[in-house]
Amino acid sequence: MLRLWRTLSPLPAGKWLFSRLLGFTVPYTGSVRPRVEELRPGHARVSMRDRRAVRNHLHSIHAIALANLAEVTSGLAMVVGLPGGARSIVTGFSIQYLKKARGPLIAECSTSIVDASVESEHRIESVIRDSAGDVVARATAHWLVGPREDRTAGRGNSA
Repeated sequence: MLRLWRTLSPLPAGKWLFSRLLGFTVPYTGSVRPRVEELRPGHARVSMRDRRAVRNHLHSIHAIALANLAEVTSGLAMVVGLPGGARSIVTGFSIQYLKKARGPLIAECSTSIVDASVESEHRIESVIRDSAGDVVARATAHWLVGPREDRTAGRGNSA
């Protein structure tokens, strides 16, 4: 994923293309149309436009759209720092809504690089700000990270 980001992001419309590919790969995340603005191991900055499809009846951005944005931001920051033989999954999630979210939003996550050699849980925080810089939501995703299982072990494969 990081290699793809580094290839596409400097190109005209490269960030847009990367973000579309992300949304295609993870369809539910794609429903909020996140746009990856910055990405490196341990850090992600993702924006989301205010549009009718993500609004609620109070004319602000829906709580679950905010949660979706926060979760993908934490996941990107963590996942691009993992070695190829690692796996991760969200096991818990909490979010505080601090202000009605309106207008374009920026979610940001900075975290330490996770050790994926042993299975362990990591709490990773994302903060979402509006265009004035005010924090509208703060979320914590609980990621279970560890080495990928060898699915061929014990199958009796012969060469």
